[in-house]
Amino acid sequence: MQQKSDGQNYAPKGKAKPVCGRGDFPVGVIGLDHGHIYGMCNGLCEAGAEVELVFDPDPAKVEKFIAAFPQAKAARAREEVLESQRVKLVAGASVPDRRTDLGLAVMDHGKDYFTDKPPCISFAQIDAARKKVAETGKKYAVYYSERIHNEAAVFAEKLLADGAIGRVVQVVNLAPHRISLAQRPEWFFQKERCGGIIVDIGCHQIEQFLFYTGSKTAALQSSQTANYKFKQYPDFEDFGAASFIGDSGASGYMRVDWLTPDGLGAWGDGRSFILGTDGYIELRKYIDVAASGEGDHVYLVDHKGERSFCAAGQAGFPFFGRLIRDCLDRTCAAYDQESFFTAIELAVMAQTAAIRAE
Repeated sequence: MQQKSDGQNYAPKGKAKPVCGRGDFPVGVIGLDHGHIYGMCNGLCEAGAEVELVFDPDPAKVEKFIAAFPQAKAARAREEVLESQRVKLVAGASVPDRRTDLGLAVMDHGKDYFTDKPPCISFAQIDAARKKVAETGKKYAVYYSERIHNEAAVFAEKLLADGAIGRVVQVVNLAPHRISLAQRPEWFFQKERCGGIIVDIGCHQIEQFLFYTGSKTAALQSSQTANYKFKQYPDFEDFGAASFIGDSGASGYMRVDWLTPDGLGAWGDGRSFILGTDGYIELRKYIDVAASGEGDHVYLVDHKGERSFCAAGQAGFPFFGRLIRDCLDRTCAAYDQESFFTAIELAVMAQTAAIRAE
């Protein structure tokens, strides 16, 4: 399923590193509207989970999914997954406007939830999810894949933890995407379904900014959206940008777009620039343009000199194993729940306040 030219179906695969015994962590799947579900389930299975049940109203999508995860059984209805006595976590990649309602139902059935991004598309949905987490004690994990499922990003996490560049003072995230028009469903072009470009893909970049700078929250400085190219879809946005100041004192800028040309050898030339008081890091996540078709490039400049690293096959994807253990042990090693909610809250804020350019 790993297709570098197609972001919608890009599903990274890593080394198997089980953190639990066979049969200890059965997973259910509800909602196959976005191909990210394959990456989500790859990561969970590599960490020891087993996909046991899957449901989607479209039998063709279920058939395709079971071909990739043959241990999974097709459920007759959504309720079969929700009411299963074995399933411990439900993963889903339904249409974005439906993700929160599914999460509320999952938690009401005593299960943890793992959703594709964006996890919510409105302040009301975020508020409902927060309240349900507090009420049930269940997890509302989010597939912020541009950090948790990219080895360059994971490698950068270790460098920062080791103090490689001192205090982080700014993060710049550039996240261009290929639109692949022929593959996009109708809801993709409807803001009331996907939330808009800053909500949809900007939440990735905001989550990285919060994580790398150690910010608990941030103040929005400015935001902008536009539809420069795809005028046939008047409600669509193909460009978005926003800037923030974190409570850590660090600043952040993000740019997202659907303007990647067909000549690029990957679905997007995603890059992150992390500036510290004693150096800087650049991540070339999916490709090194005109130099290497492979991704996961990390560049470090500090007082000692210039270094480059290839993180592919080295850093791994520890999020998934940590999430499984968190669900089994009721710990919080994989992610900070409030930070995950804050990332989407800031995205909705930036989307709502954005100046529309033409």
